[in-house]
This record gives sequence, C-alpha cells and structure tokens, in this order.
Amino acid sequence: MNLFFILSIPVSIILINFFLNKLEVLQSLTGDKHQFFVAKKKIPLSGGLLIVIYSFFLLPFGNELFYFFLIFLIGILSDTKMINSAKIRFLIQFIFIFFLVVKFQLNLDDIKVPFINYFLEYNIFSYSFFAFCLLIVINGTNFIDGLNGLVIGYYSIVLSIILFLGFEEIFFDMNGIILNYLLILFFLLIFNFFDRLYLGDSGSYLIGFALGALLISIYKEIPFFSPFFIVLLLWYPCFENLFSILRKFQLKKSPIKPDSNHLHQILFFYLKKKYKLRSISANNNASLIILLYNLIIFSIGIQNISNTQFQIILLIINILIYCAIYFKLFAYKYKLKI
Repeated sequence: MNLFFILSIPVSIILINFFLNKLEVLQSLTGDKHQFFVAKKKIPLSGGLLIVIYSFFLLPFGNELFYFFLIFLIGILSDTKMINSAKIRFLIQFIFIFFLVVKFQLNLDDIKVPFINYFLEYNIFSYSFFAFCLLIVINGTNFIDGLNGLVIGYYSIVLSIILFLGFEEIFFDMNGIILNYLLILFFLLIFNFFDRLYLGDSGSYLIGFALGALLISIYKEIPFFSPFFIVLLLWYPCFENLFSILRKFQLKKSPIKPDSNHLHQILFFYLKKKYKLRSISANNNASLIILLYNLIIFSIGIQNISNTQFQIILLIINILIYCAIYFKLFAYKYKLKI
C-alpha cells in the first residue's frame, strides 16, 4: 500500500461524482417514495462503480473478476430502472447466483443441523439452498442501505474481523487485498456520511455477494469454527430481509415492494422527532447506533467461534432485541402518524 494508492481513492471519488452529476446518470431519487424519507436531493450512486474500478487493479484477472462485474451490472440495471420489476430482478438474481454457486462450489455439506445436512447430500438441494442464502444476503444488504454508512460500516467491520482472525491467510496475498478494500471502504464511508455518494443497488449487491461468498469459501477451507459464526456475521441484513417479508405478508402487502418501515428507518424517525435532530444528524446517529451494537455482538461472538450453541444463543438474543426495539419504535412512529 503506497501513498499514491491512498490519494487516488478520494480523487477518483470526486472525479467519478463530477462526471455522473454532469451527465445526470446513476442518480438517487429515481421516483420511489421511500427514497425521499431522508434525502431531498439527487446523490450519485457511485460507490459500487468505484469498488468495481479498483477491483480490476486489486483482483487477479479471470473468471472471478468477470462474474464480480456481472453482479455489479445487475445492480446497475436496477439503479437505472432498466429492470423495474422486482420479480424479474429477483429471478435474474437467483438464476445468476445459482450458476455461480455451482461453478465455484459455494456450498457446504455440514452446517451443524442434522435435518438440513441430510438434504445437503443432494447437490440440487445444496446448490439451491446456498443460492437462496446468498440471495437473502444481497437483498438484505440492499434493504439496510437506507442510512449513511450503514452498509459500508457493517461490512468494514466484517472484513476487519476476517483480518483479525487471520482467515485471509488461506488465500494468496489476501491480507494485502483486504487492507486495500478496507481503505477504499473508509473513503467511501466518509463521502457517504456527508451525503456525497451512495452505494446504490449496484454497490449493495456487490458488497453483499462478495462478503457472503468469501465467508462461505473461508469456512470450506478452515471449518474449525461454527458455520453459525458466519450466520452471526451476516445476521443483520439477512434478518432484516426475512423480517420485512413476514411483516409485509402480515399486512397483506407485496413482500418485494419497498417501504419506509425497516428498523433503521424508524430509528431515524425516532431520533429526528424525539431529539429534534436535522435529517443528516439523525441519519448518521441511527447508523452509528446500529453499527456499535453489531460491533459489540461480533466482539462477543469472536470469543468462542467454534461453539455452535454459543453462536445460536447470540443469534436468538439479536432477534429478540431487534423485535423488541422494532415494535417499540414502530408504535412511536404510528402514534405520530409519520
């Protein structure tokens, strides 16, 4: 890592944002009502584009990089509304992710659940199961990308844990690559906190898939820790996705239609109304609260990564705390009729 690389990142962000604004492409506020709950102006969706550009320099040129780029393109089609149907988008995602799971063997035969392990012996079930898991991760990542720094900060913590535990040593020169990506995410985080760029669907899909696939690959190489530690590291975007689907089914709404009732959004409303904060302050504070909570949970989980029962207990605690806070904040929002 050299000074030129470090300085190139903020310069690249500024240049990319300049051209996207000048050309009026890849902008936020494309018409969905939920996009207006925080931002009132158009922000360039340049986060994913920057990650892809630097990936061409950081990753070995080959199939992995090509498919990495295709995940980004699926997000671009969503950001630009070229694929406006959520059903079609999910179908394309699943087909493509299923293909990648098969090609790169992104599946496991033991997840410490005997009942599921029995079915994992059948390849078609195993591939479908893990394709579905990755689909939940990438769309859950997109769901939580409603606050400044939330997705970038969350996955920066996950990458830091991979580095801290030494998992990167199973891959050639992965140590340097992870440090470089952490530096990229650091600058993206700064610009994101000040409303100068967003990840967009392209960036969210890219980060969610990359980290989900990386964690599965790490476990396949060094399965001495519990697979539920992987689940713990990805619990928040996954549970946000599943909870949102159940919530919308309960309200007889389409599970794929976006709304403003995710946990991070109602936490934003609460901080803004309760403490009379400006939108940007409520946004950033809500994000920091969620990130701090997950940092604490991950720090606890690291203490016993090989104990499946320990990891499951942490997951249950997370779900109970999530639900308790959600319903309390939702009642407050409903009371104010926001």
